[in-house]
Amino acid sequence: MVGLPEVLALDETGPDRFRSDPIPSEWARTFGGQITAQSLMAAARTLDRSYSAHSLHGYFLRPGRPHEPTVHLVERLRDGGSFCTRRVTAVQAGEAIFTVTASFHRGDEGFSHQVDMPAVPAPDDIPESDRINGWGMPRPAEWSHWEMRWVPGDERGHAPGAPACQRVWIRYGRPLPDDGAVHACALTYLSDMALLGSARLPHPPTAVQGASLDHSLWFLRPFRADEWLLYDQVSPSAEHGRALTRGRLFDPGGRLVAAVAQEGLMRFDRPRPTKGGDREISLSPPASAVPDPR
Repeated sequence: MVGLPEVLALDETGPDRFRSDPIPSEWARTFGGQITAQSLMAAARTLDRSYSAHSLHGYFLRPGRPHEPTVHLVERLRDGGSFCTRRVTAVQAGEAIFTVTASFHRGDEGFSHQVDMPAVPAPDDIPESDRINGWGMPRPAEWSHWEMRWVPGDERGHAPGAPACQRVWIRYGRPLPDDGAVHACALTYLSDMALLGSARLPHPPTAVQGASLDHSLWFLRPFRADEWLLYDQVSPSAEHGRALTRGRLFDPGGRLVAAVAQEGLMRFDRPRPTKGGDREISLSPPASAVPDPR
């Protein structure tokens, strides 16, 4: 399967306009982390590298088609001395499928504090898994370049006040260039991996339609995505066919490097009309696919 550098290789086709080629996929819908990472890279390409991404907030508007190219249109909302803001709209066949607002910061001096990292086994003490914990699905082929070590249930501890919790060590399995924008985009990609699956944990096996609806990410401290990161995932609520999930990412030294929040579709599976008027039952898509609004 195509590696992350190829996913992030965008062609500049005009002022503030970038094109990403089709990425082979076994899914019918584009992985949400992929389209978000590509849009962030498009925004970063319009900035001086003295600025680095510190937050993004995106909405998945329509299902992305992985076998078609995507155009990323960048709007320069603000260029300031300390902060710059970009809005990116990802378009396929003339329709917006995703929009994100990203903010970039040069960094300043200020206070410093953080929560403690959960006490979990080191990644080298946990075997590799070929399944997505929480969903129990086989690991997708397009995630084959990522190394994942799921913390066993009896050792992952409990998140106070959260009915569902899962933890995984994760890193990109090949060296990435010394480029902060690449590592920010890599973390953006991985931040959507299996996050919605945490909302499945307290419930019995049931066929559902699951998909990311929106995604927010904050970059807090420097990191490398080709080194181990502990992804602590919780789901504080599920209701009305939607689930709220949150995540925290720590480096092996215990530094909190990023935080994530996402609401996702998680409704009971139901028949959907086909073009011919018949009804079909859709299987549960990957937790981070863009939803089909039909």
